[in-house]
Amino acid sequence: MIRKGVPDSAKRMTLTSPDVRDGGVFPAASWANAFGCSAGNRPLRLSWSGAPAATRGYAVTMYDPDAPSGSGFWHWLVWDIPADDTTLGAEPPAGAVSGTNDAGGTGYLGACPPTGDIAHRYQVTVYALNVPSLGLPAGTPPAVATFTMSGHVIAYGRITATAQR
Repeated sequence: MIRKGVPDSAKRMTLTSPDVRDGGVFPAASWANAFGCSAGNRPLRLSWSGAPAATRGYAVTMYDPDAPSGSGFWHWLVWDIPADDTTLGAEPPAGAVSGTNDAGGTGYLGACPPTGDIAHRYQVTVYALNVPSLGLPAGTPPAVATFTMSGHVIAYGRITATAQR
């Protein structure tokens, strides 16, 4: 079993995207251009609201819990997003850190589940944090970055979309 990484005390926020809706299908333009996929690899555009007053920064992740790895697959991690920013698009805001995904690249890597596999769920999550910075370099492995972040989450919002080929 993979733990959820969000404390039970965390409040809920609203996360929206003009590219995808919660429970919808992952948008074709945002699929990867790797692992046998040849799409645009365009990062999802996100906006959020409802963060607690104690929010000092944000982080955003995209995670596939259905990847056949035994530990899921981190596709996108951005942390140290300033507390006055409530959107994320192709480029992170000044001061934010684009982390390393599980393929070893920096920044966004779109969906690309194995051909013939089950439908994969891609969980895009924004986290409100009680610190302005995690103090981690961009090359920090995703498991370490999310472990460090988990102790600072005070609220979150999530969109889950599916992809299959």
